[in-house]
Amino acid sequence: MAVSYKKLWKLLIDENMKKKDLRAATGISTTTLAKLGKDENVSTEILSKICAALNCDVGDIVEMVPDSTKDVD
Repeated sequence: MAVSYKKLWKLLIDENMKKKDLRAATGISTTTLAKLGKDENVSTEILSKICAALNCDVGDIVEMVPDSTKDVD
């Protein structure tokens, strides 16, 4: 299974927030934001900060999806 943050990006649109607004509200780094944009793993601490800033649950911003056809070593 792989992680997807599509729900986060949709929530930002619904809240009329930009990624820079999310960074300002949470204090996360541009590197972490880039990881989110690439659907890479981030710590639960980061997810918790995002949930607190958006007043939502982790299930509202992340979901597990089947792995793509890429080979994983």
